[in-house]
Amino acid sequence: MAQNDNFFQKVYDVVRQIPFGRVTSYGAIAKYLGAARSARMVGWAMNGSGNMEDVPAHRVVNKAGLLTGKHHFDGTNLMQQLLESEGIEVVDNQIINLEKHFWDPWKELRAEDEL
Repeated sequence: MAQNDNFFQKVYDVVRQIPFGRVTSYGAIAKYLGAARSARMVGWAMNGSGNMEDVPAHRVVNKAGLLTGKHHFDGTNLMQQLLESEGIEVVDNQIINLEKHFWDPWKELRAEDEL
């Protein structure tokens, strides 16, 4: 269990760095953490972040931009409302222009590490 806790903390550390108005995917976080096949584990970590106000879980979607984690938020459309408040358009539970809003931790955070 301690190994999962450590992985979950690493996931939360990445999610805290997603900029306002941007989103990333479970798989992109897993790839950045060196666990490319662990997108599902990232999802489990996000499921457990509901009471962490400093973890913007609404900014994590699936690879197609679907709001697959929306049922973990209070209210029927809270995840969508949070994204829309950041200027991200959502139609039928899917982000419009995902490539415009996508933030890739592999590119963004590795670039920072190299500075």
